[in-house]
Amino acid sequence: MSALFACEDPATWRRVYEKYWGVVEAKARNKKPGKLLNLDKWYQEELPTLMSSRPDKHVTLSELVKLMEWKLTRGKFRPRLQQLVASNSEDTVEKCSRKAFSLLPDVQAAIAELSTLKGIGPATASAVLAVGAPEQTAFMSDEAMESVPGLKPIQYTAKHYTLYLGKMVERTEQLNKVDPQQDWTPHRLELCLWALTTAAQQQLPLLKDIEVKGGGGAEECTHPDADQRPTKKLKIQ
Repeated sequence: MSALFACEDPATWRRVYEKYWGVVEAKARNKKPGKLLNLDKWYQEELPTLMSSRPDKHVTLSELVKLMEWKLTRGKFRPRLQQLVASNSEDTVEKCSRKAFSLLPDVQAAIAELSTLKGIGPATASAVLAVGAPEQTAFMSDEAMESVPGLKPIQYTAKHYTLYLGKMVERTEQLNKVDPQQDWTPHRLELCLWALTTAAQQQLPLLKDIEVKGGGGAEECTHPDADQRPTKKLKIQ
């Protein structure tokens, strides 16, 4: 799946992005009916609106607990983390998350601040930051990290997140340079990488027409209708 990350064609990335909710819905069928879809809608749409409406960005304890539920439903399930997160106090969560957002654009400092909360490591901290600052941060999902060259073996550390985010920001900037819409963010790239990796894992046909152009240097992705240059399909089925 690293072929997509190497892709320099924003139109191909956009095709994957447009399939995101289809992949979520397909994956949700393997979970409790509607749970993943409802949680993802909340995380991607409702929570960012709530957070942006506040004078100073922060999350509440109930939101942090629900965010952890989203993270564990979307990825690997680790029930102990849910209990640890819920054991934080309301006041501590609000103060800590408020300070973390005030530390941006120093992402390392913001991650460190959130990681002082019980049950919160760099991955969950990145999920919190991605809600309020999608243009600066990206969720540290397994699926996205597995798609970025040079990050294996995956480590759930602040140092590893810094490496991951650096590569995501670099690719975001490159896409915005050539895309007239200039609406790419590290967060949106994570959605694309998650969707393509999950589609492969679930053997979904939704993204089977995404192709990779051969050639020297970084591989370039495209849809087969783009032109007639030799292509190699990303294996989804």
